[in-house]
Amino acid sequence: MSKWDEWKKAQGETRPRHLLDSKKYLKDESIAEARLDICKACPFFVKTTSQCSKCGCIMPLKVKLEAAACPESKW
Repeated sequence: MSKWDEWKKAQGETRPRHLLDSKKYLKDESIAEARLDICKACPFFVKTTSQCSKCGCIMPLKVKLEAAACPESKW
């Protein structure tokens, strides 16, 4: 599998454009907070940029999307 295919697979079903669609967001903010707490404890979390080094996503944004998934299946 190419690096590009690995990256797309790590992205899951969500795409950056989904951040522009309010219908794609979680209804319960506490779920997003719990997801972010899990991310912050993960070795793939880059604190300086708040990104996941596995998928490249900015996690404070990704955790708010209902269909988003962790590439390591942690949430």
